[in-house]
Amino acid sequence: MFEKDEWTQQELYKNTKELQKKNIKVILIDTILKPIENIETIVYNPFEMLTMPKGSVFVFYCDTGKTTKSRLEFYKNKFPDYKCISLRGGRGYWRPNYQLLEELDKNV
Repeated sequence: MFEKDEWTQQELYKNTKELQKKNIKVILIDTILKPIENIETIVYNPFEMLTMPKGSVFVFYCDTGKTTKSRLEFYKNKFPDYKCISLRGGRGYWRPNYQLLEELDKNV
């Protein structure tokens, strides 16, 4: 889950669901003042972010994902008690109607 520095939208949903079972919070961080539809985000604010429970996962996004990926080491140094991930493709790749569906049991 944390082997990569960036998550796709699908990985974000899937990993958020898994981490919620372990009481680990995943927060989508808006670095460009353009909120994403259909998901809760907070604007990049280090003071507010430091009030989040330690061990939380911060998923940063920009327009294309390139800027947040290049700044990831900065974020990791600034927030050492948190996991920092970049959203692959950023806001431009986001699919507002995407849903993570449970796999149906196969009739065998």
